[in-house]
Amino acid sequence: MKIILAAINAKYIHSNLAVYSLRAYAEQYSKEISIKEYTINQSMDSILMELFGENPDVICFSCYLWNILYVEQIMTELPKILPKARIWLGGPEVSYDAPELLRRYPMAEGIMCGEGEESFLELVEYFHGEAGRCLRNIRGIAYRDNKGRVQVNDPRPVLDLSTIPFVYGREYNTMETFRNRIIYYESSRGCPFSCSYCLSSIDKCLRFRDIDLVRRELQFFLDQNVPQVKFVDRTFNCRHDHAMAVWTYIAEHDNGITNFHFEVSADLLNDAEIALIRTMRPGLIQLEIGVQSANERTIREIRRNMNLDEVRRKTALIREQRNVHQHLDLIAGLPWEDYESFARSFDVVYAMKPDQLQLGFLKVLKGSLMYENAEEYRLQYQSRPPYEVLSTKWLSYGDVIRLKKVEEMVEVYYNSGQFSHTLEHLETAEKNNGAGRCFSTAFSLFEALAAYYDSRGLNGISHSRIARYKILYDFIQESDVCGGECWREWLALDIYLRENVKNRPEFLGESKVSKEEAAEFYRKEEEERHFLKGYEEYDYRQMRKMTHLERIRDKLLLFDYRNRNPLNGDAGVYEVQ
Repeated sequence: MKIILAAINAKYIHSNLAVYSLRAYAEQYSKEISIKEYTINQSMDSILMELFGENPDVICFSCYLWNILYVEQIMTELPKILPKARIWLGGPEVSYDAPELLRRYPMAEGIMCGEGEESFLELVEYFHGEAGRCLRNIRGIAYRDNKGRVQVNDPRPVLDLSTIPFVYGREYNTMETFRNRIIYYESSRGCPFSCSYCLSSIDKCLRFRDIDLVRRELQFFLDQNVPQVKFVDRTFNCRHDHAMAVWTYIAEHDNGITNFHFEVSADLLNDAEIALIRTMRPGLIQLEIGVQSANERTIREIRRNMNLDEVRRKTALIREQRNVHQHLDLIAGLPWEDYESFARSFDVVYAMKPDQLQLGFLKVLKGSLMYENAEEYRLQYQSRPPYEVLSTKWLSYGDVIRLKKVEEMVEVYYNSGQFSHTLEHLETAEKNNGAGRCFSTAFSLFEALAAYYDSRGLNGISHSRIARYKILYDFIQESDVCGGECWREWLALDIYLRENVKNRPEFLGESKVSKEEAAEFYRKEEEERHFLKGYEEYDYRQMRKMTHLERIRDKLLLFDYRNRNPLNGDAGVYEVQ
């Protein structure tokens, strides 16, 4: 018997925890179970050829929003090249309305609905002809009987999370499999909240993995010097003792390398958790915080529990220490949120100064309350995955397009972190003698940038990083924002914080540091080693190539590219007296 668990990921750096968990749970059959991971960027021919070469008896696909169209296309071709292979599906994109999907996919024998570990093990036993195993007594599946009729079995009781084997470092699944990829880890399942746009709220049985197991598994990651572990827990800090136990352990056993990612509700963070977080090594953890909207009526309508003032206060306390990357989310297309309301929500969250601000668009997921209320909200959304919003009672499609363009500018100029000083001064710029433009809000700045790209035909072009700086400089000049030569200096600061550009961009003008001044500084530095610690093996010529001197606002700054900020990658900067 040869069984393939097939995962088609969005990117190579991703891995699919689900298929590894299924194989680990069916460990006694592990020699017969292979995992094949692909990406949506691979050619379908290459995937079909590999699956054909494996000649499996059973192929099980892990199905999500981002890959279901790809899976459909592969399933359509598989029976032509592997007519005897049995096809099964599982995952959140096929768990809802499984009978309808089986009617749509005649090549599929069945679907595992919801939590899949026990269902998969029993299916493998059925494939082996184990005594007493037949499809009709396997809970949590939908399937075709021997007459082709679709049958739906009773749902499966939830699993004790501590019974699922740790998937990493096993004999058949070494860490080499995950080299240069994100490690995903699960310490809880379910969600205590009922947000109407989210499928996680359907699983009300919130369960936690035994904390002693969690500690041992975290130590494994630390011993392996894994670069990043991403917790997939939907609201990691919904139980304070669990969150504190995990955070205390990784703080006390920090290896100086591994970063841990958590999705949290900021307003639920208590004083003890914040105090602990503020003591952590810069870069040890990063937090993803879903704000979604600052419109109180919207928050009530989507059944979200959130105290916005507490979110604001607690993200500020964390930001104050400059040791934790904070990623805040907004969703466009929610009920009672029109264009102007969303702009206000944007400004509220932007003022919290997150390291990243993700401007997302509502996905209308089948089975969610948002899906059930679509008619009431006059919610139009794409028929194909990811079922993204097109318009609502409050937001026109034209408004959605405008927000898409703002989103692009936020990604390029804010979330990249490459323009932080220039943006900071643009946000506070005043009119130039009453004749130029000022930006009354952060949203209006990105809106204006989007309009500038539109009017100059700059969209849809793969611009280099330096080209983006030049576009921003031209935008500032044409917008007649006060500041004059200062904008060149702020842009120079942003450029040299990120990269040691030896071919100076023309729009920056001549350097204010002469060759003679630079040569004198580096010769002196070679003798005294006052600033560049760790450069002892290099002479002044080499140090000059490896670093950069720039005069900004009458200050001589030295940029050190070997010692970067662990949160944002900026070069170390020293003021030379």
